[in-house]
Amino acid sequence: MPKQKDFKTNHIVLVSSAHLFHDTFTSFLAQALPILIEKLGISNTLAGLLSIIQRIPSLFNFLVGIMVENIKARYLVIFTPAVTSIAMSLIGVAPGYTFLAIILFISGISSTLFHVPAPVMIKKLSGSRIGKGMSFFMLGGELARTLGPLVIVGVVSLWGFESTYKLIPFGLAASVFLFIKLRKVDISSSFEGPRTKPEYWKIFKKFLPVFISIGGITFFRAAIVASLTLYLPVYITENGGEYWFSGISLSVLQLSGAFGTFYGGTISDKIGRKSSLLIITIVSPLLMYIFTFIQGFWTLPLLILMGGFLISSTPILLAVVHELETQRLAFVNGVYMTINFTMSSLMVLLVGIASDFWGINFTYKVSAFVGLIAIVFVLFLPVKSRR
Repeated sequence: MPKQKDFKTNHIVLVSSAHLFHDTFTSFLAQALPILIEKLGISNTLAGLLSIIQRIPSLFNFLVGIMVENIKARYLVIFTPAVTSIAMSLIGVAPGYTFLAIILFISGISSTLFHVPAPVMIKKLSGSRIGKGMSFFMLGGELARTLGPLVIVGVVSLWGFESTYKLIPFGLAASVFLFIKLRKVDISSSFEGPRTKPEYWKIFKKFLPVFISIGGITFFRAAIVASLTLYLPVYITENGGEYWFSGISLSVLQLSGAFGTFYGGTISDKIGRKSSLLIITIVSPLLMYIFTFIQGFWTLPLLILMGGFLISSTPILLAVVHELETQRLAFVNGVYMTINFTMSSLMVLLVGIASDFWGINFTYKVSAFVGLIAIVFVLFLPVKSRR
């Protein structure tokens, strides 16, 4: 089959819209944490553990990557938003920590089944402009994280936190819409590989230097990402800010991040993956440190600036992974997702523990310095040379 070079805008927008529908529901947790901490009487560490429980299924991303090579993966993208919406819309009625952990774990399984095949579809549909395609895809996810906090704030204001279950029909409607639009999109060839039996262990060893570098970048940058996404509402409310302002702040950060992800991959197509990542890993910690000295309304302009750099590395790293020379991209993408979510989850827990022992303000300052270590792993990242 000849190499496809056309950028399938319509289909890419559809898959990115699926990302938007799905991640709007998974993004409820961060904004709900201040209420859950008070309602359940839990510490920041236990609050952070909820995010890790939600991410546990991501440890098996590489197995999902193998599985989707043999199924019509577009149906996972179509139906997982419905499953995720049901689970995440029940957080308001959760009677205790155990029930909350169970529904978050279910949403994590659904999220894993969505996020492994979807980027491979984007790669198939992007032709030679993989960075641009990943930017479209991540734009959907970051817009979702912009909408999610606003949705929760709206529900709390109008109906009360216990009424989150009223959002379930919206997720079901999203899957119906995706079924109508995506059921005929032929992307199954994305997972076609050689007819010989693949040796996954050899594939893993071949790209181990890339995985190590990506793991280091993800882990040390996660100190900043976790602080400014999962714990931002907690940080603002603990410093005397109103709950509604914490929701606006998180949405402002995520909206700015949406633009950052959209342009990040596209810019990296032009100036190179490593150069783009180096700029991001230098600027982000500096902005984070400045943020710790600013309070009130003036935090919003800085959040806009930080958001542009904060999450823009994701489409670049996705592009790096999907430019690896292998016909088993679903497996390689699964390994990347496993590394990404594992490293991020570990840092989420460490940030939660640190904030309980030393306070969230000091933890924010430390996170900025920890983020600088990612520069070392960027310098050693093996990437394809670009003309």
